Amino acid sequence: MSTSQTNKMTNYRWVICAMLFLATTVNYMDRQVLSLTWKDFIALDFHWNDNDYGRITATFSIFYAFISLFAGKFIDWMGTKKGYIWAIIIWSLGACLHAACGWVTMQVEGIGTIEELRAVKAGTDLALAISTLSVWLFLACRIILATGEAGNFPAAIKVTAEYFPKKDRALATSIFNAGASVGALAAPLTIPVLAEHLGWEMAFIIIGAIGFLWAGMWLFMYSAPSKSRYVNAAELSYIESDKDDTEEQQASNSDDANEIKLSFFQCFQYRQTWAFIVGKLMTDGVWWFFLFWAPAYFSELGYKSSTGMGQALIFVLYLIVTVLSIYGGYLPKLFVEKMGMNPYAGRMRAMLIFAFLPIFAMFAQPLASVSPWLPCIIIGLAGAGHQAWSANLYSTIGDMFPKSAIATITGIGTMFGGLCSFTINWCSGMLFTYADEQGAAFQFFGATGKPAGYMIVFCYCAVAYLIGWVIMKALVPKYKPITK
Repeated sequence: MSTSQTNKMTNYRWVICAMLFLATTVNYMDRQVLSLTWKDFIALDFHWNDNDYGRITATFSIFYAFISLFAGKFIDWMGTKKGYIWAIIIWSLGACLHAACGWVTMQVEGIGTIEELRAVKAGTDLALAISTLSVWLFLACRIILATGEAGNFPAAIKVTAEYFPKKDRALATSIFNAGASVGALAAPLTIPVLAEHLGWEMAFIIIGAIGFLWAGMWLFMYSAPSKSRYVNAAELSYIESDKDDTEEQQASNSDDANEIKLSFFQCFQYRQTWAFIVGKLMTDGVWWFFLFWAPAYFSELGYKSSTGMGQALIFVLYLIVTVLSIYGGYLPKLFVEKMGMNPYAGRMRAMLIFAFLPIFAMFAQPLASVSPWLPCIIIGLAGAGHQAWSANLYSTIGDMFPKSAIATITGIGTMFGGLCSFTINWCSGMLFTYADEQGAAFQFFGATGKPAGYMIVFCYCAVAYLIGWVIMKALVPKYKPITK
């Protein structure tokens, strides 16, 4: 065998990247099973209303945000291999446990068969007991799911840093992060079909079980690059190429030594922190509303998620989000390179442009009577605007804060974003239930009943980004990095 053949670099790092992509795809699909089954399947069994579903999604949002503050430290403590396995096992277990909620409810309430459960008359004491118990059971499962899912991105980012040199990490991150978009596209094509033919319980079990398979593969496929039998010397040298740059390493060490350190509470003393908080607080809930309520909204229009049309609407919506949001990072780069703006100014200019896309959301409800494709396209544009906004919002942290504070600021913002998501999902559920009960007596901008409720929320989604941008600009009008 020739020397060139023996020295040829392996590419096992991309196999690891593919595993991260798969984990992120499963992560997103597990999260979507409930939103794609509750309206047309689960609610029929348990007599749920929109308020019940709103409470469940709100609880998931707040626990996910809270656990995110500690997930990174957990992964660091456990190590990449064990930490990632624990994270995916916990969320896969939580996903599968949803399937047992019906059985537990039936045992507690003394109901023998599914047919008897579905035959319970709505409005009776038994129906209320079934609804209440099942909601609490689903809440418990969502908390377990949120606890595990919060570990996915910290673990994936840590693995990327281990297996890729700095110059390749952005590409690797964009590849595994695309799993979220692929999961969003795959979910409406698979989950309702499973629920229709095998029952909603099997939809949770089958999608959740994929995570256990992934954990088994990870156990045998992952080890640190220096210990992996699949990484040869040439690839290891490439992975560790950053270590060869002595001058850069020394400069980095010098910067780290001189860099200011901010405690958790000190972060709140800066306007820059509050600007980021406002950006998350005003807008994160919009994305989660679209994520959790879009399938139910199209079902209200007469296109259930179990039908081909309902699945096509959700698929096209997320296809628009996926394709358009990819370009979110190019616009500020254009402003910086072509117009000579500093990165913060370029990002704020781009965010202002993206803030105008969700404005079309206020036309989603009125145009729904013309064609369901119009709200599908509009919500897709609004969702793409959010993803582009969010990508640039996160980048403002690196523009203004020292490296030692970036994780802390990110966690603080995630918490406030979770509060927004918690609020909008809980309030939406109560609003839709109330509006439906009031019927024609509840009106807003020409809409009546539940459509009027959707109109109210869509109007908030339309203006949230512009309001957030104005407040951010008022807090930090110009580029001002924290130096002391």
